[in-house]
Amino acid sequence: MTYDWPALVDELSSLLKLRTIPFGMKMFERREDMEAIPKIRRPQSIHTLDQIVGQASRLGWTVGITSDDLVGAQCRAVVGLGNAKTEAWQSGQHMKGVWFSTLEDATAHQSAMHCVPDGKYDALAVAPLSKAQLDPPDIALFYATPGAMIYFINGLQWAGYKRFDWSVVGESACADSWGRALTLRQPSLSIPCFAERRYGGVLDEEMLMATPPEYLVSAITGMKALSKNGFRYPFPQYGVQQDVRAGMAVSYPGRK
Repeated sequence: MTYDWPALVDELSSLLKLRTIPFGMKMFERREDMEAIPKIRRPQSIHTLDQIVGQASRLGWTVGITSDDLVGAQCRAVVGLGNAKTEAWQSGQHMKGVWFSTLEDATAHQSAMHCVPDGKYDALAVAPLSKAQLDPPDIALFYATPGAMIYFINGLQWAGYKRFDWSVVGESACADSWGRALTLRQPSLSIPCFAERRYGGVLDEEMLMATPPEYLVSAITGMKALSKNGFRYPFPQYGVQQDVRAGMAVSYPGRK
């Protein structure tokens, strides 16, 4: 499927009142293919993947990386770069006493993460969706408030309803967002973790949605339908002491 990325981003940003830049992420089997993207930036320092994502979503940069650009195995493992999933990584020993009380707890956390398998990909790139430089990206991502996220989900559920079940691994929440979306090819909502907020510039009120691009189209169609029914974001406050019947009657005619 081909997309009019500037138009798609304009619609998404308008419907959800986004404050940051929707961006894409694409995996590459060959480093050379990533480096062939016009005007791509390559890091001059060692970063977390949260920082690379932040450079796309906060600064509008197109950035490409290999495993050598990332600070450690935890970042590499989620996206399958650099054969990071060693026995030491799987044990979680580096997180014992830091995020988890025992080695058993740390090991359980590592096994709970959604990670791209090692060995297939050599590079990764992120870029604003509107630039269409990764056309098509493997996944699209955007940060938004909880209110905007439930409205986006309502749009996804407008037609072809399905229940969404997401998980929270805690620290390393990128496994809940881009890790899950890349591996399961499903919309994946996450509560960004400490590292994303400390190093990636994620704000206190923000959540992250990562999804294969086609779900953006269906969600936008759904949100437009909801808008015609009077359901729009941001949600207008009705008042905690008002008689609710007048408000409910607007959405549900004949309700008493």
